[in-house]
Amino acid sequence: MTEMDGSSAAAALSRPIPRGATFAITVLTGMNLLNYIDRFVPSAVKELFKGELHLTDAETSYPLTAFVVVYMLASPVFGALSDRMSRKALIAGGVLLWSLATAAAAFATGFWTLLLARALVGVGEAAYATIAPSLIGDFYPKEKRNRILTIYYVAIPVGAALGFTLGGVLGQAYGWRAAFLICGLPGALVAALALLIRDPGRGTFDEGPPPPSIGWRDALRAMWKSRIYVNTVAGYTAVTFAAGAMADWFPAFLHRHRGLSIDEAGGLVGTCTVVGGLGGTVLGGLLADRLKNHTRQPYLAVSAISMIPATIFATLALVLEGRFAFTACIFLAQFFLWFYNGPVNALIVNAFDSHLVARAFSISILSIHLFGDAVSPPIVGIVSDATGNLPLAVMIIPVALAVGCMIWLWGWRAIPEPATAAP
Repeated sequence: MTEMDGSSAAAALSRPIPRGATFAITVLTGMNLLNYIDRFVPSAVKELFKGELHLTDAETSYPLTAFVVVYMLASPVFGALSDRMSRKALIAGGVLLWSLATAAAAFATGFWTLLLARALVGVGEAAYATIAPSLIGDFYPKEKRNRILTIYYVAIPVGAALGFTLGGVLGQAYGWRAAFLICGLPGALVAALALLIRDPGRGTFDEGPPPPSIGWRDALRAMWKSRIYVNTVAGYTAVTFAAGAMADWFPAFLHRHRGLSIDEAGGLVGTCTVVGGLGGTVLGGLLADRLKNHTRQPYLAVSAISMIPATIFATLALVLEGRFAFTACIFLAQFFLWFYNGPVNALIVNAFDSHLVARAFSISILSIHLFGDAVSPPIVGIVSDATGNLPLAVMIIPVALAVGCMIWLWGWRAIPEPATAAP
């Protein structure tokens, strides 16, 4: 980020919020909600399509891996396209594609057709997830982005919870095919709302004149030189590894080893995710802003410290057998896990000027999924198949949370302020 004098910074802060900001954040948050509903329906009904399509444990997770692999590979493409094309048109097209692809999974006849449908979901979500945060960043100054992004990312636990709950209820009542169809189609209607967003233009609150456009080589070099960006994404990757395995395997674990029905397991995980995740996301965002005058790197501080109880309660959730006990621990694990949500994404937005934000998010998405939830669900499935011991396999979850905690703890204490990023 270019160093500017005080007058440039003051000028950026004095600019009014562009027209249409409230409408834009409302629409984009609603889309994020649908995004995560569609993403987690397969985890809620995996026991149902496993039986009908005659899949192994590992094969039930490969469609999620296919989604994540395509999602992460397509993200840099859309990061580059966002510099050349209408951002709202790309978002609308992405939402339409992922919604139709989710519904198409209802017509899967076997492993490969299910895999293809979920892979196409990844293309659509890459367009949306890469571009939306950069668009939001152009509506608000740096000092307000953590709060606004906290609102935007509240949709993740709520959407994930609805995906678990709706998937489980619809799957139990009408079958897994109906769950995919009913959860997928509403997004096709919402996609049109993206075209009504008023794009404020790039760099609305950047300090100083717009920087020159740079190629991917220079962009990657700038990202690598940003210590705050590298540390943030490294910890984010470890936590995403854990969260992906937790989302995909907790309902199946509760069904097989704690005696819950499919809809009970999905409902319990969904409820804990929405209540704990909503509370954790909001409280984490508020704490991060409150700590600005009390500690260095407050966004990393909140993200790191919250992973300590998240790790402890995730471990207890897997070893305690009483229903009240494991329910309480799942809730508390979700509550503390989601503290990072607003602060970490605000760190990524704030690390660079607007000309690099979309590409920074695309590389972040590539990293957290390539080394995170693209590999963790099938790893759990492979270990479960090889050992016949799912409880042992899912213990990888708290281990990964502990790794993310240590990475962010180091960044909190070692990275100087202010962090510098792109030239």
